[in-house]
Amino acid sequence: MARFLLGLILCLGAFAVQAESRDVQQYFFDQHLGDFKAELDTAKKGGKQGILLMFEMEECPFCHRMKQTILNQSEVQDYYRKHFLIFSVDTEGANALTDFSGKETTEKKFALEQRVRATPTFVFYDLSGQPLTRFTGAAKDAKEFMALGRYVVEGAYKTLPFAKYRQQQAGQ
Repeated sequence: MARFLLGLILCLGAFAVQAESRDVQQYFFDQHLGDFKAELDTAKKGGKQGILLMFEMEECPFCHRMKQTILNQSEVQDYYRKHFLIFSVDTEGANALTDFSGKETTEKKFALEQRVRATPTFVFYDLSGQPLTRFTGAAKDAKEFMALGRYVVEGAYKTLPFAKYRQQQAGQ
């Protein structure tokens, strides 16, 4: 009987962890029409702290891993959506978009202008469209990615590199 109960508890625990996983496109990324200047107004009206762009490529294994293991977590989605509008930019994309200054461009050109050289690259922008900080590469886990969000929300990026912030958080 004890084995049965232990097995049941383990199964329920595994189910509970899986229940926290949600669709990335629906629950992490916001839908946009490619006008980032207009999205700044939307962010302001929505009480957001800024805009987060994930620069990615379709065949990028690290982008895929981020989506499958971190960006799909409800805790991550809820926290980031509370504080930011979040959009994806295809670094090889030909889709037209309007940048934060109102200039017409394409996703690929915009990524180059933002000096994105690797994927994924996460860039946080303030409500005037100025970049605040960037994180290049995949986070090692949801805990690190949550720390990145807090790093921006708390304004720690103004005085500390993210690596130092992470160390301080780990020491607490």
